[in-house]
Amino acid sequence: MATGIDFGTTNSVIAQWNGTAAEPLPLDGDHIDADWFYPSFENLFPTVAGQGALQRGLLYGWEAKLRSQRTIEACKRMLRSDGAIEVGARRFPATSVAAGVFAAIRDRADDYFAPFDSAVITVPANAKGGARYRTRAAAAAAGIKVKALLNEPTAAALAYMHHLGENGTIMVFDWGGGTIDVTVLEHVDGFFHEKISHGITQLGGIEIDQRLRRMVLGRLNRLPDFAPEQERAFALAIERSKIRLSVEESVHVDVPGRPAVEIGRSELEAEIADLVEQALIPARRCLNDLGAEPAEIDDILMIGGSSRIPCVRQAVERLMDDATVSPDLCDPMTAVAEGAAVAAALFDRETEGVLKVTSMYALGTTHQPHGRDGAKEFSTLIKAGSPLPASREKHYTPNGATVQSVDIPVWEADPAKPLSDEENFQLTTLRVAFPRELPRGEAEFTLKYVYTTDGLLRVTATLVSTGEVLLDEEISDFTSGGCLPTHLIEEHLRELALTPPLRAAVRPAEPVFKAPVPVPVPKPPASRPATDTAAPEITALAVDGSNLAWGNGFQSRGDRPSLARLQSALRALAKEFPQARVTAFVDPAFQHQIDASERPAFEEAIAADALVRVPAGTHGKADRAVIEYAERTGATIVTNDNYGEFHQGFPWLVEKGRVLGAQYAGDIWLFLARTPRPSGGPRRTSQRLPHG
Repeated sequence: MATGIDFGTTNSVIAQWNGTAAEPLPLDGDHIDADWFYPSFENLFPTVAGQGALQRGLLYGWEAKLRSQRTIEACKRMLRSDGAIEVGARRFPATSVAAGVFAAIRDRADDYFAPFDSAVITVPANAKGGARYRTRAAAAAAGIKVKALLNEPTAAALAYMHHLGENGTIMVFDWGGGTIDVTVLEHVDGFFHEKISHGITQLGGIEIDQRLRRMVLGRLNRLPDFAPEQERAFALAIERSKIRLSVEESVHVDVPGRPAVEIGRSELEAEIADLVEQALIPARRCLNDLGAEPAEIDDILMIGGSSRIPCVRQAVERLMDDATVSPDLCDPMTAVAEGAAVAAALFDRETEGVLKVTSMYALGTTHQPHGRDGAKEFSTLIKAGSPLPASREKHYTPNGATVQSVDIPVWEADPAKPLSDEENFQLTTLRVAFPRELPRGEAEFTLKYVYTTDGLLRVTATLVSTGEVLLDEEISDFTSGGCLPTHLIEEHLRELALTPPLRAAVRPAEPVFKAPVPVPVPKPPASRPATDTAAPEITALAVDGSNLAWGNGFQSRGDRPSLARLQSALRALAKEFPQARVTAFVDPAFQHQIDASERPAFEEAIAADALVRVPAGTHGKADRAVIEYAERTGATIVTNDNYGEFHQGFPWLVEKGRVLGAQYAGDIWLFLARTPRPSGGPRRTSQRLPHG
């Protein structure tokens, strides 16, 4: 069954091709409450996960949105940096929670509609490379093969134009829960060419909700002190009132414990006027960059929940001096999913037509021009906007008199911007090993990129002088760009399914911190046998510095690790284990990930041997260095990582007492003995490690 999924910030929609048209599925309509039943809402699956008081594991969809005591919303927005999300007493990356949403969508379709195991999935037109790969990884972990990642505006235009069969230029104004994207496309005989796209990634319905909340609270004599369940009820009342104001002149907003507050549509429109004006900026930029007049646009499509607000549609019509396409012809809530299902049907040849998917960013590598000092430059192999599949190759010659191997950084980037620009994204680093040490003149190689419709990249390197293939690898692991490997997301999914239900907080009758419970500590190195049966003293600590710098193993401090956080942990370790030698390792990219203000201190730490920077191209990066060092010295590892991919080669990792976890609680670091969980193995507990 050809399937399309619109994975949205606030709501997701799934549609399937029924042989003649794309049909949205009322995937979760039986869980929607009557006061949320607006046109097309039965087809929405809220992109929400939640914890209930009774059910083990997370809830998803309308159950999570309306009947959870604690909810996790906008995980799609957090995919731009894979920010950490708190679930009970644990923190999980946004990719893993998004995978839970995808799994719930698939399970619901399997139970009540047509089962599917592959889909075209849509992403915002201006989604960064990292967000695109994390979306793919989340779907794959949920058992959904991604046929293609299709830009949302292209999907909406495809849904609108598929049966009309007309040629023309279309502007898609896509304003949803999290982002505003405006894209101009040209449709010619079934081909959709994205001519230009601009957007704002942190402007959507979430910001409008915040404004309405501020208005309501401003009408009260004093600010209420909401209990958690009241806070949740108030947030739902705000969102529901915003939706009602799109069709009603005024509403009464329920405020827990207080009289309802009346808000008029005109009042809300005045409050969000500046947000609407900001949302028009991408449309103006598109016209300016194209050198086009509004009259040159044939059709204007309005999609996304925020575009349903009357003043938004009116503002776009004033800007373009033309009427927008009726919602009856392009449903703002379901058009994207319908277009994705049409695309899937085209790929599966279930309907006639042509669809060309294009690359959103340029793909290439970095190089240091020979004989030239300065920063590395981006070298394009596949240009942005290239129809997929695409293939391109270039010749490169390594620097240096002789060469044994060379590292190939693989990047998505905009050639017009500095490599350090936040929109540029390093996917991974590959190593090309020559058959022997070669002089520079004989080390010239051909680098070839092949980028497929479903977004997979194969990199090949061939020695020019002999034709010998030095490297042939499909890029599937993007961990150097901050993406989690699939097996780790799958492990998180299993853990999320076992999340205990929420319990009422009970004040303890005794002190929280009890006397330490003795646990085994690492065995001494084989070269230094123990002289008695007493537990040996910890003499060395191998610290996964990159892991601790992110905080709790994931990016919980936004989208950057913190050198200050890592140094704080190292000081605490030195104080708690004064007899131990502390060695901290960091990944090759660490200095580029931290804030620029911390880089001088980082260089000082490297020069003083306070940190060990793993060389670029090292397989396994800092993780591997930490493990190798611990194995050779008998050191105790300090990390919150599971190291699942290393368990087979280093089985001692799952022995008790070989690993400490780190937790920052208030202004205190706690270092707790932990046993990394083997893949598929039972969960293990952490205990306080005795010391001193």
